[in-house]
Amino acid sequence: MGKLFGTDGIRGIANKELTPELAFKVGRAGAYILSKGEKGRIVLGKDTRKSGDMLEAALTAGICSIGLDVITLGVVPTPAVAYLARKYDALAGIVISASHNPVEYNGIKFFNGNGYKLNDAVEDEIERLILNNEEIPLRPIKEDVGHTIIEEDGYNYYIDHLKSTIKGDLKGIKVAVDCGNGALYKIAPKLLEKLNAEIIVINDKPNGGNINVECGSTNPSMIQSLVLETKADIGLSFDGDGDRLIAVDENGDIVDGDHILAICGTHLHDNGKLNNNVVVGTVMTNMGLDVYLKSKNIDIVKTAVGDRYVLEEMLANGYVLGGEQSGHIIFLEHNTTGDGLLTGLQLIQVMKETERKLSELNSIMTNFPQVLINAKVKNELKNSYLEDEKIKFEIEKIEKMFHGEGRVVIRPSGTEPLVRVMIEGKDRKKIEDIAKGLARLIEERLRK
Repeated sequence: MGKLFGTDGIRGIANKELTPELAFKVGRAGAYILSKGEKGRIVLGKDTRKSGDMLEAALTAGICSIGLDVITLGVVPTPAVAYLARKYDALAGIVISASHNPVEYNGIKFFNGNGYKLNDAVEDEIERLILNNEEIPLRPIKEDVGHTIIEEDGYNYYIDHLKSTIKGDLKGIKVAVDCGNGALYKIAPKLLEKLNAEIIVINDKPNGGNINVECGSTNPSMIQSLVLETKADIGLSFDGDGDRLIAVDENGDIVDGDHILAICGTHLHDNGKLNNNVVVGTVMTNMGLDVYLKSKNIDIVKTAVGDRYVLEEMLANGYVLGGEQSGHIIFLEHNTTGDGLLTGLQLIQVMKETERKLSELNSIMTNFPQVLINAKVKNELKNSYLEDEKIKFEIEKIEKMFHGEGRVVIRPSGTEPLVRVMIEGKDRKKIEDIAKGLARLIEERLRK
């Protein structure tokens, strides 16, 4: 990856790091690379941040200057853009959002015309044009300049699509919803009402500055309290751009991404719909999921952290279900990216079809305790932990000691001078001591 694109597009503080000048260049370079000289259109959506209007105007200007048209969708979740790029037969889709990050941040991420995130090579081409200030040899004039098409009803196609992914309706199910004052503030309640669910909604009044503020999927205590207060059957809590979900059962207990994979993976398996009998997780997936899936004769394949890597594995091998502990879940039969609202619907459908409460479904998998400790190191040394013989020896010694009932995961931070030490095992006190000891050793060896 280069200097602009991270694991999930371009991000920065809006109007300081992610400026309108940069957004114009990104729109222009992105349109040029993705269009390959062809005429066409790009769909563009955003979350509820106030800075979204500014960046939308700049991106639109850049795209139109290449001669492409822009279909503006207004406030829609990331997965809606992925879906509508295909629906409108667009060359690409662009989302203006910084997901779960604080409101001062914003971001730009691309999908190709098939609704998949761009691969590294295409992002590198766009980045090269921008960072090298290369002149793009395309300046259409007269009627060849692109124009803007305002599509106020685009989100209804997305609602209809989600509605088609489940059988029947949700009558008799009481659903508590925390929209996080984000991109699903209008769509989630509208869809659930159409499906005849009884709903209680909070944080559905965005004002441009309250997205993710003490609400949404990164603050699940709010949806836990709401479920208990209203005696709801399930709670759904979304992040700012709606691509992930944290659910809550009727007892107020969290149902994270690993438990959702266990519940939905089992249901797909039991109905003969789990392709190749495989669920895809990441290296941070709790070992409790491994143990549970093994008991059901279901395999798990693990990737690097990041839903893009989960998707790559799914596409390469024909798998249909994958995701992360954080609640990015991909149902590839229905969409090409993590989709919080889609995940909520699939979860409720399992409840209805099995006639089981969510707490009962949540209990099919038992988490192994996990401990995460950050070791502070020199930034230039954070990727060389396995080159140090003492660190390497200690990791191997710990893994042998676990006898397959625990593990060590070491991950250098992408942005900070830190090495993250995650230890997982059955005995919390024991793994806490082990994690602290290993973090201390890494700090001693990589601070030189």
